[in-house]
Amino acid sequence: MTVDELPKAELGWAEPVGTGPTPRAGLTPGLEAQTGLAWILVGGRLTPTAAIRALPRPALVVAADGGARHAAPLGLHIDAWVGDFDSSDDLTLSAPRMVYPKHKASTDAELAVSLARELGSNELVYLGAFGGRFDHTFTLTLGAVRLAQEGLKVTLHSGDEWGVPLLPGVPLALKLRPGQTFSVLAASPLQGLSIQGAEWDLAGRDLPLGSGVPISNRAAGSVVTLNLQAGTALVTVLEDEMPEGEMLEGENEHARRTAR
Repeated sequence: MTVDELPKAELGWAEPVGTGPTPRAGLTPGLEAQTGLAWILVGGRLTPTAAIRALPRPALVVAADGGARHAAPLGLHIDAWVGDFDSSDDLTLSAPRMVYPKHKASTDAELAVSLARELGSNELVYLGAFGGRFDHTFTLTLGAVRLAQEGLKVTLHSGDEWGVPLLPGVPLALKLRPGQTFSVLAASPLQGLSIQGAEWDLAGRDLPLGSGVPISNRAAGSVVTLNLQAGTALVTVLEDEMPEGEMLEGENEHARRTAR
């Protein structure tokens, strides 16, 4: 499938802002559907750390509204810029846009993910995933768990913190530094949570929704393994190194941003 063959959005489709006829709202010409890694730029904080530099480079970059401001500091070319553009009116970028009305049934991040999936991406890394408005962060977190249930590999990243879904029957092995902090956020009641290689291991523990038991644990060595028999969770990891420089977007700035 090529970009030209993709259907228009069911809800809130608007023709792109720009000049001249362009395929699929002006996406990068010649962009073909492909299986691979997509970076989804969203509107939370992003701190430039070694963890960001170590990420595999993407085959596709889709920015969700105000998340496009992360592209320049990361040296990225945006293949598609989607959303209602209510939080990026201060940005001037040479990037193809898909414009949706403000009143729509999906978040800008969901629209970006839908496009990436239509183009064949089977692995997603959200950059700018944490910080800012809690409702957007919460929706993004639960959405990442749902996408993992649908078979996608998903990572949430803000440079100083990152997270991955934990699903039942899918063991997770994290390569961490000794003493590095990680948490297991119970997105549902958990059954049979096991943690090995941590300062506080667990063996087949049942926990209620939102339990604080597996919060702020620390790696005892270089590998932590996690297993779950039933339920869903998000495992988050803190990158406690000093960043390269200042945060790409300050906390006060993100507090007033509305789109993700």
